[in-house]
Amino acid sequence: MKKLNFFLLLATVALILGCNRNSMKGSGKNSSSATGWSINDKDGGSFSYNQKYKGQINAPGMIFIQGGTYVKGNAKDNVLNDWNNTPNQQYVRSFFMDETEVTNVMYREYLFWLKKRFYKSDVEDIRNIYFAALPDTLVWRNPLGFNEDMVNNYLRHPAFNNHPVVGVSWVQAQNFSKWRTNRVNEKLLIDKGYLNEDAIKELDNDTTNVYGFNTFTYLVSPKSSYGGNLENLIEGTVSADTENPEFASIETGLLIPAYRLPTEAEWEYAALGLEELREGNLYRGKKKFPWAGEYTRSQQKNKLGDQLANFKLGRGDYGGIAGWSEEGSGITTSSRAYPPNSFGLYGMAGNVSEWVADVYRPIIDEEANDFNYYRGNVYSKPQITRDGKVTTIDRENFKDQFQVMENGRLKIFKLPGEIGSDELTEEDLRRINYTRAENRNFQDGDNESTREFASSSSSMNRPMYSDPTLTKSSSTKRLTLISNEARVFKGGSWLDRSYYLDPAQRRFYPEYFATNFIGFRNAMSYMGEDRNQKKPKRR
Repeated sequence: MKKLNFFLLLATVALILGCNRNSMKGSGKNSSSATGWSINDKDGGSFSYNQKYKGQINAPGMIFIQGGTYVKGNAKDNVLNDWNNTPNQQYVRSFFMDETEVTNVMYREYLFWLKKRFYKSDVEDIRNIYFAALPDTLVWRNPLGFNEDMVNNYLRHPAFNNHPVVGVSWVQAQNFSKWRTNRVNEKLLIDKGYLNEDAIKELDNDTTNVYGFNTFTYLVSPKSSYGGNLENLIEGTVSADTENPEFASIETGLLIPAYRLPTEAEWEYAALGLEELREGNLYRGKKKFPWAGEYTRSQQKNKLGDQLANFKLGRGDYGGIAGWSEEGSGITTSSRAYPPNSFGLYGMAGNVSEWVADVYRPIIDEEANDFNYYRGNVYSKPQITRDGKVTTIDRENFKDQFQVMENGRLKIFKLPGEIGSDELTEEDLRRINYTRAENRNFQDGDNESTREFASSSSSMNRPMYSDPTLTKSSSTKRLTLISNEARVFKGGSWLDRSYYLDPAQRRFYPEYFATNFIGFRNAMSYMGEDRNQKKPKRR
């Protein structure tokens, strides 16, 4: 009897467990924590997402920069007394940044690709894409100086392969960044089996083809990629199933975010390398240079007296005395010629100044924003028809994608194969966080913030920065170089004195200017929380 009762008890327990197991079906790792429905079902028909994502890859040339808070702006010398970067507390999210400036050989790879793709086109406007990207090598000329060897050789001679590219405008640097994004992501798709490499190479060698890979087009409308020619590039790949093609969407996490110019806040934070001054959760002071200390010469025994950056030492002295402190070439040096800062970044002081993304204004409005500060946002939306089809740039509508700048060079907005853009409508702007698409002059020169004044002899009002489009005067002259096309460049160069080695210093030129002392490097946003990254050791 006892044995019977024992077996009945076991059967009851088993039945209860079985019922519970059935009632909880769908609560495992392959079921939704929101609804309990099956997910990532290999048989298809269910919602799926990437459960094996291991974090963003380190893209070619990039170093991870862990974000944090810091004091942006001048805290040391201000001999010019302009106070255009007064100290203010900012927070910068984690990001990636190029280990070195973009070099001549890197930029020549870009030119090579553009020449192969567009130079032999039968459409003149498309041929001009290549010419618009060429650096201005004449920046080396000086009426009273012999630099013709630099004019002819600096960009292309192998002796300067690893020197920073110069003669590039802010606009050209932006376009290089877009091209770099697309080339890296195209290779990722090839490596992961989404694109056929042989077919891509065949397409690249086709002189009549003007459509390259574009990351945004691929993510939004994959079949529109390569000018609608994607089907010929996926044979033998995981995407080749014509009924259920597989593409690398945003949800896969495969493709990297865009290479771009760093914001001014990112560049200054990365250049300072403040972890050298960190003690626990505090900074012990403010740095003057990207290295610790108040001097430009090394204090280490084996390098005692060596300069820590490439800059102008004094009038008529660009490198010191031969055989002692002369370590450069009188102009730029190779991108790794001097020691990196504590983040591992080379050339954040001296060698060349660098373009950053921001529009210049003499005031940093930290009261408006103290998180990822950036001035330059212009919002738009992709051209998508009511039936969900995207409008891509082709041979016919490319003529609307460029304009002639004041220096006669072309400013290219979009290349063939990219998705067109539409302006935001009033419906798009009914928001609490922003109310207009054009934000380059946000609270600066507009009706909300302009300090208008009238002279005693005239009733004419003059808005901030004397913008002729905002004045009541018939004059079209602007009395300042500060405009929505004025872009910030940071850091000292081979042509500057040590004052400009301070990462807080900021200067500006129009976005179409090119010089022999301004280059650039790329940054990239970091997707995720940086607690997943290794923390620096406590000092």
